[in-house]
Amino acid sequence: MIKGIGTDIIEVERVAQKIQKEQGFRELVFSVAEINYCEAKTNKFEHYAARFAAKEALGKALGLGWAEGTTINEVEILNRQNGQPYIHFLGETAAKIAALNTGNIYVSLSHIKTFATAIVIIEQQHA
Repeated sequence: MIKGIGTDIIEVERVAQKIQKEQGFRELVFSVAEINYCEAKTNKFEHYAARFAAKEALGKALGLGWAEGTTINEVEILNRQNGQPYIHFLGETAAKIAALNTGNIYVSLSHIKTFATAIVIIEQQHA
């Protein structure tokens, strides 16, 4: 059974401008692993934007937004060897999410030169 669903879309240029102009924005929003991944890509800002959209979609799916005890850069959007994205939690955010007793969390990303989008689906944990 689905417990929550969230989606987000963002302009790639908006994320690019924030990263280029605001000192520390990249580190505030993205984990070291995400930064390393995006920086290795030719169209890095598309990848940053897709990950940002996924984090926003996660907040919507949880119905919490960014609840106390969660930090946006402790939510990592990583890729399996086959390219499939998945969400990994770090630090206090991992503990907060674990306490919610959610089931599986699925994420899908898509991006083009101008826009990035993501959808997150959370299953209800089985008793």
